Amino acid sequence: MAITFLMGFSCGLPLLLTLSVLQAWMKEEGVDLSVIGMMSLVGIPYTVKFLWAPIIDRITLPFLGRRRGWLFITQLGLMAAIAGLGLSNPSQHPWLLAGAAFLVTFFSASQDIVVDAYRRESLSDAELGLGSSLYVNGYRVGMLLASGGGLILSDHLPFSGVYLIMAACMIPCMVTTFCSKEPEQPYGVPRTLSEAVLAPLREYFTRNGAWWILAFILCYKIGDSMASAMTTPFYLDIGFSKTEIGAVVKLFGFWATIAGSLVGGIWMIRIGIGSSLWIFGILQAVSTAGFMLLTVTGPSVSALSTVIAFENFTGGMGTTAFTAFMASMTHKRFTATQYALLSSLMGVPRVLVSAPTGFLAKAMGWNWFFAGCVLAAIPGLLILMRFSGWSAADIHEDASPLAECP
Repeated sequence: MAITFLMGFSCGLPLLLTLSVLQAWMKEEGVDLSVIGMMSLVGIPYTVKFLWAPIIDRITLPFLGRRRGWLFITQLGLMAAIAGLGLSNPSQHPWLLAGAAFLVTFFSASQDIVVDAYRRESLSDAELGLGSSLYVNGYRVGMLLASGGGLILSDHLPFSGVYLIMAACMIPCMVTTFCSKEPEQPYGVPRTLSEAVLAPLREYFTRNGAWWILAFILCYKIGDSMASAMTTPFYLDIGFSKTEIGAVVKLFGFWATIAGSLVGGIWMIRIGIGSSLWIFGILQAVSTAGFMLLTVTGPSVSALSTVIAFENFTGGMGTTAFTAFMASMTHKRFTATQYALLSSLMGVPRVLVSAPTGFLAKAMGWNWFFAGCVLAAIPGLLILMRFSGWSAADIHEDASPLAECP
């Protein structure tokens, strides 16, 4: 479990180094806003990481084992790429900066593939809840260090120094890789690259309920994603100051999310993933309705704190259960490829469904908009009924003949 937390930290650290921290550096250097906006394209590897996941599933490097070997290589590349990004010059060579940032996201996405596979293969189904909780919490701590810590340091050091410090933060992560244990491979490994690409898809889509699982992954957090996309404009619109938003929503809300993830993980040990998805999903929807109360109370810090505490706490619980569910849906022979596919699919609602939320809020008003977000959570819960009385173990038993795949 400690290794799971540290690997989560390793995955969360690089994310905002190519987003908010890099944007602040480019703005300070006087880079044109259009160029700053285009830099978001360097994040493409996160959405297409399933394209090279089969290579990681198929090839075992000649040191440290199938998972730890790749993990060490990606972490070494990530440390070098972060340092290279820090040594770039945003104003004089923006395209070299973009190339270094792309390498950071490529190695970061590759690390995500290996860590997700490692976590699934090292933990039993009963342990996935708490393991996912600690992974998510480690991820958020890494993000906080990179964004909050990086921006604070940039007031006292040049950005190049900040990036070199962040690159050095990868060293403990690499030590963790050395000290961890290589997971067992009871189902063997794909024997050819063709099998590594096709067999995971064949195994998944021959399952009973495969399409329902995809529909559930698309729908479970739609309401939460829609509401989150418009919360900052909402807070400003009803009269909260940026300082109040930063203190309550970002700092206080961060710890509420951490607590929710941890409680959710512990609770899942007792009641299982299926029941947790029901309970946490309902609580997520109810917490979204809390934003409607703020339109009545106005800019009350105590009301905002209450709403944020409940919303982030239940959101942390729901994310933990959702992450554990996706991990449980992967077959241990093709963990890297299948989890990369499912996690890429999970990001679709966050991007596509969130895009029109500004138009909806403007047309409907805040109350009806958040009411619509609550209703948007219902389809995911209805699809969850399809899985009543069914467990991930049923899938893995049905999939065991894969050891004989051609």
